[in-house]
Amino acid sequence: MLWICDCERGLEDSSELDNLKLQYSSYNKLKNFSISKCLKCRSEGKNYVYLSFVSVSMPLTSPLLLRPPPQNPFSFPPTRFRTLAQMKGGYYSSLRGRSLSLTVLALVFATILLWTWEKNPFANTLISVQERSTMPTSEYHLETLNDSSNAMKTNGNIEEKESHLVITEETNDVVDNSVPVPMVSTPMFSPETHKSNGNVTSSSKTKVCNYAKGRWVADSRRPLYSGSGCKKWLSAMWACRLTQRTDFSYEGYRWLPENCKMPEFEKSSFLTRMKDKTIAFVGDSLGRQQFQSLMCMATGGEDSPEIENVGKAYGLVKARGAIRPDGWAYRFPNTNTTILYYWSASLSDLVPLNKSNRTTDIAMHLDRPPAFLRQFLHQFDVLVLNTGHHWNRGKLVANRWVMHVDGKPNEDKKRAEIGNAKNFTVHSIVRWVDSQIPSHPRLKAFFRTMSPRHFFNGDWNTGGSCDNTVPLSGGSEVVQDGSRDPVIEAAVKGTKVKILDITALSELRDEGHISRYSVRGTPGVNDCLHWCLPGIPDSWNEILIAQI
Repeated sequence: MLWICDCERGLEDSSELDNLKLQYSSYNKLKNFSISKCLKCRSEGKNYVYLSFVSVSMPLTSPLLLRPPPQNPFSFPPTRFRTLAQMKGGYYSSLRGRSLSLTVLALVFATILLWTWEKNPFANTLISVQERSTMPTSEYHLETLNDSSNAMKTNGNIEEKESHLVITEETNDVVDNSVPVPMVSTPMFSPETHKSNGNVTSSSKTKVCNYAKGRWVADSRRPLYSGSGCKKWLSAMWACRLTQRTDFSYEGYRWLPENCKMPEFEKSSFLTRMKDKTIAFVGDSLGRQQFQSLMCMATGGEDSPEIENVGKAYGLVKARGAIRPDGWAYRFPNTNTTILYYWSASLSDLVPLNKSNRTTDIAMHLDRPPAFLRQFLHQFDVLVLNTGHHWNRGKLVANRWVMHVDGKPNEDKKRAEIGNAKNFTVHSIVRWVDSQIPSHPRLKAFFRTMSPRHFFNGDWNTGGSCDNTVPLSGGSEVVQDGSRDPVIEAAVKGTKVKILDITALSELRDEGHISRYSVRGTPGVNDCLHWCLPGIPDSWNEILIAQI
């Protein structure tokens, strides 16, 4: 039995005791949890929480360090704890008169809980995903030469030309995901229901599905397609089975949401559901990874010669002098299902200031969606947006992108900061898509959250790497309710655009990156941003399909 006391407040009111019990039991996922009225003690002018196991044989064990629930009404330091032995008053007298059965039950419970704590001090129920993995405080750009890869479209196939990795780091502005738009922070636990479109956290009375909350589980039926066989749809540099890598245990897991059923993916069922529909991915190279993942999933990794290249209908053709087209589009004729990808790393409208001069600066309209979206949105049934890792000063300078707002160069110095510009753009495009949905009622729009990077022992330019091959070495479960990407969560709040929340669950999978491996086998910079395929983006698509 666990006892808790706040000395200064006294907690003599039974309603306060019940409220504190509710918060601690729900937040720390504890059962058989009790809170007693406080004994008199010397608080030294501060609030303390006293925790101890109560039993005859172990009355004064070390306290279990429970994390207090956020935004609770008691202001005490979360890491300062004492045992009841330090409290003034008759602690043992509270045990007198208890029945033998209650004592035995308390002893059994305390023994089991102590044994579990010794076996696994980093239990997922007591440590959140934030403490196991953190998002970078600044964003960077890791791409192959000429924006993600030297891909070429030839005879309907996606081909790659290997090149050395080129990395551009933000050196002047630091991306701050908390500005400029006031963000609504989502508590890890709240007795009130909080709604973020697409993912809904629930009160104790109502259980609503949150696909981002759950755990990774082993599945012998994975992967969903062959990494060495899906050559027509999968870029060679992302097919880790074509590289020197020898460990592929990362392929054998699937994501299991906590409070909802996510059907097993089956390609024929998926295509039947998507009959006469178009799915569009618009974003950066990680959006392209998700697109290639879905193509491999929908074809089972087979060549499928019946599939038609319909890129021309969307203007996705390689321009004269270009290395590759701006995207790809494929149609499954049996169900008239189209899956396409359009490259737009910043989700802003890019317009050359002088179309006759290829070296001219390019207006980067932060408040206007890409022309591709304005032209073809009415043809889409599912839209998946993403942006993030291209927002750095080096990238903007290299591409000669000049920020524009209201059709003219941006003069707001605060908005010109990279983090502010990104947040402004994200909110702008969400508002625009939301305004279009009434005219396109069949459209289901999603904004995918940030895909995390995993550099260890340094950063991208200081020898950082991601050599771990042990799946889930940092934990397997996401226990939080709110998103780990507050920018996207705040942007879609109150709109019809839904969040595709993949950040926290992807943070647990550092073993799934490309790492140091390549098709040619030449040494180079570690790619700890992009994912091996098949791999983590397959689960993003399973969550997407479940939400459609």
